[in-house]
Amino acid sequence: MEPILKVQNLSMDFGGLRALNDLDLDVISGEIVALIGPNGAGKTTFFNCITGIYPPTEGDILITPPGKKTKRINGIKPNKVTERGLARTFQNIRLFPNMTVLENVMIGHHCRMRAGILGAILKDRSTIKEEERVVENSYQILEKIGLSDFVNEFAKNLPYGAQRRLEIARAMATDPFLLLLDEPAAGMNPHETEDLDKLIKQIRDKEGISILLIEHDMKLVMSLSDRIFVVDYGKKIAQGTPAEIKNNKAVIKAYLGEDIDA
Repeated sequence: MEPILKVQNLSMDFGGLRALNDLDLDVISGEIVALIGPNGAGKTTFFNCITGIYPPTEGDILITPPGKKTKRINGIKPNKVTERGLARTFQNIRLFPNMTVLENVMIGHHCRMRAGILGAILKDRSTIKEEERVVENSYQILEKIGLSDFVNEFAKNLPYGAQRRLEIARAMATDPFLLLLDEPAAGMNPHETEDLDKLIKQIRDKEGISILLIEHDMKLVMSLSDRIFVVDYGKKIAQGTPAEIKNNKAVIKAYLGEDIDA
């Protein structure tokens, strides 16, 4: 099966520093794939490259949306990456705090809306119908995420775990085929993390959205992932199933600093 995301020989330089070094990674439709590694290994830089925030120094980023042709997305703007079906969340929550939960999700639909500035001003019939569909679809997403009870609450008033879920809901509103989650469990308590585990599996199984995530919670990673890629100092050192990664000596050394030759 052809990957929906295929990253080949990706490198990223910041001046004289090579943050990513000849990195390969792929995601197959229907997979939950994890990218793990020690702090500073280059994981978020990788996300920033494939979502258009950084143009990579070298390499190819290829996407094959379901039913469509393969396209190279190197260096295109973040909003264009989103339009092509890749949506992401961030390590630090980036909600609109003084907007309601519903309004935050509605914003996610912007890249799929047809009404331009003139339509928004004149409020013609097609624009009104489109706005009604956006409201309805946003509410449906909030029901799926488990946030429909907070629909009219300001985002800043939500509990921390609910804010994390709202970010995922907003990303889902862009209608992605691949969802990129940057440390979605960061700051969560064990109960919230358990709920997140169920939610991510639900998004894959019921919504048909593939997942690529960065995460430090190894219990969550091992529970969720079909495959895991491991990076250290910007270079891939291992890939495989959770069972294979768990017992990989190079991975143990990278995380624990153990001398595997001892």
